Amino acid sequence: MRASVLDAPGRPLRTATLPDPVPGPDDVLLHVRACGICRTDLHLRDGELDPGHLPLVLGHQLVGEVLVADASGTHARGARVGVPWLGWTCGTCRYCRSGRENLCERARFTGKDRDGGYAELAVADARFCLPLPPEADYPDVQVAPLLCGGLIGYRALRMAGDAERLGLYGFGSAAHMICQVAVHEGRRVFAFTRAGDAGGQAFSRELGAVWAGGSEEAPPEPLDAALIFAPAGALVPIALRALAPGGTVVCAGIHMSDIPSFPYEDLWRERSIRSVANLTRADGAAFLALAPRVPVRTTVTTYELAQAEHALSDLRAGAFEGAAVLLP
Repeated sequence: MRASVLDAPGRPLRTATLPDPVPGPDDVLLHVRACGICRTDLHLRDGELDPGHLPLVLGHQLVGEVLVADASGTHARGARVGVPWLGWTCGTCRYCRSGRENLCERARFTGKDRDGGYAELAVADARFCLPLPPEADYPDVQVAPLLCGGLIGYRALRMAGDAERLGLYGFGSAAHMICQVAVHEGRRVFAFTRAGDAGGQAFSRELGAVWAGGSEEAPPEPLDAALIFAPAGALVPIALRALAPGGTVVCAGIHMSDIPSFPYEDLWRERSIRSVANLTRADGAAFLALAPRVPVRTTVTTYELAQAEHALSDLRAGAFEGAAVLLP
């Protein structure tokens, strides 16, 4: 099969021909129809996160067609399924047994520990493959970004509780989907982009944001919660200062630069900071059921498999709005 391969952190991805993967008894063999491009892929490529093995096939927003079913027949041959970041859990640790499999002590992740979807074929644990909405509602390139940006954004939004005034910092793949969900739920969205990004601010207003400005600007009124999708720790104290008493800052990324110190006064009056770690299969089922009801529409830029390195460079530079998807 053809694949885009990471040989070592910091080195460009290369297109290679690899042996076809062989599924185990719990696995399905998938023909990859599309794979979303995520900032976590960029963190792995740049060495900000450690890969589980090398060489590695990145990609954890994988839309695939089942070519070989698992031994239990969880997904039939020909089924269209989604493969998210969470690729396997032990099922026995204290976190798995308490409904918190996203914190599993031995979890394995797609495109990090298990080879992912920057390839023509992929193997995935059938138990962690998600049934997808009908293709008529969500073609492959539209549904792929839901499998990480959508899912992580959804989990972050749930952590914001019933916040009515919601700030979104970093208006990329996740934020442009969760903005639509928040507006659907009757929340008022305040969008924060890179300074001077007039296009991104206009894009957020098109999706229902009531205000948009640069990340260091103060919103016109205090926020009840702020979701940070950009991997910049410096945004945490900025968002904290924008909160009303009792508000929450939710850090939604797997990797973030260091958070600078800030005065206790900014945290006082029961403000809080928390993080999102991974996702659960329950998150996947809930969000994929909700998305068609909103409906969540994804703005997508597509790339061919051989353009994977170029796509990551564009993501780093903020060269597109919304999400990006590889087409093997």
